[in-house]
Amino acid sequence: QVQLVESGGGLVQAGGSLRLSCAASGVTFSSYTMGWFRQVPGKEREFVATLRWSGGSTYYADYADSVKGRFTISRDNAKNTVYLQMKALKSEDTGIYYCTAGKPGTYTYWGQGTQVTVSS
Repeated sequence: QVQLVESGGGLVQAGGSLRLSCAASGVTFSSYTMGWFRQVPGKEREFVATLRWSGGSTYYADYADSVKGRFTISRDNAKNTVYLQMKALKSEDTGIYYCTAGKPGTYTYWGQGTQVTVSS
């Protein structure tokens, strides 16, 4: 059974930093694409960042334009964990952040989400 468990959300002031973690189990973690999406009430879930597996030990990162230069996605295959380091946070970064995993080209599995609130 696949499980994705996010942690690290919380309340932070604008300009501050947070690091989200997502621990995965039940998947062949090293060959899965991992990603982060976020959602605010009344809006669709939106893409934040992804780390795509392209074979061997090569991964490619991609980011939403709104977070480029401020967020960094990384992974530790030994711990089956993906991270999202968020810096220079803005109020518009507020939302529930979801971890997702899937074989290349897909996002099949989703976590329960962790709340990030940025106060201005």
